[in-house]
This record gives sequence, structure tokens and C-alpha cells, in this order.
Amino acid sequence: MWQNLIETLDKLGENYDKLATLGEKKRTALVGIDMKGLSNLLDEEQLITAKIQKLEQKRVELLKNLSQSNKNVTETTHAKDFYKLAPSLDAEKKLLQLHERLSKNVERTLTIRNNNQVLAQCALDAVQGRLNRLSGAAIEPTYSGKGAGIVTHQKNFDFKA
Repeated sequence: MWQNLIETLDKLGENYDKLATLGEKKRTALVGIDMKGLSNLLDEEQLITAKIQKLEQKRVELLKNLSQSNKNVTETTHAKDFYKLAPSLDAEKKLLQLHERLSKNVERTLTIRNNNQVLAQCALDAVQGRLNRLSGAAIEPTYSGKGAGIVTHQKNFDFKA
């Protein structure tokens, strides 16, 4: 089972690395307003995310099974302490190495995701502003009860004519 855990952590690290790489490509697509490219990246991201969910479920199950064989392991046991219970020093070193890699990849992926969210919101705001200008909308100097600006549309056409 320890070998299965090593393989699962390795695959998780690989998939998070792929997800981070896709996130960087998404940033390029967002900046370049490449909607077709962004759509393709989102589809690919969805597949990788599904793989990560399956691998994460497998990891949790493996850890649960491995921890049942040792009475000293509790829910509060840190992963690094748990890995010291591996059957060999090589397995322990490999688990610690994979744990570090996975932690760094997850952190990198989250940072990229957060940056992309800011870019996406800015792009949406720019599109909304452009649409408002095109439609002749004006934003009032007051705010609605929900904290959003109040948008009014001027009448550009007289339909009774």
C-alpha cells in the first residue's frame, strides 16, 4: 500500500503541475482576450481537475487504510510524521519529497488561479463598461442597496414614430 501511496502522490504532483501550466496559458488567453483559446483551456482544465479529484479520493482512502494498522496515528497526525512510519528509509524519503513537490505545486496553482480571477474580473468590467457605452447607459453617482452602481439607459429611439 505504501507503494500505491507513492504512485498516487506522484500522479497528484504531475496533475497539479499540468494545472499550473494551464493556468499560465489561461493568463495569456485572458490578457489577449482569446475566447476560443480560453474555452479550450477550460475544457482541458476540467479534465485535469476530474483526475485530481479521483486521485485525491484514492490518496485519502490509502491514508485511511494505512493509518488503521497503527494505533499511534490519529486525525491530527501530520503527514511528515506519518511518512516516518514507511517500511523503508527510501520510501520515507520519496514520500517526503513527493509531499514537498505536491505542496509547492498546489501553492503555485492557487496563486495562478487567484491572479487569473483578478484578470477575468477586470476583463468582465471592461466588457461591461464598453457595453454600457454602446447602449448609452449611464452610471448614477449613487449606489443601490446591494452596493452596486445604478445604471440607467437613455432612450435613443422613439418607437411611436
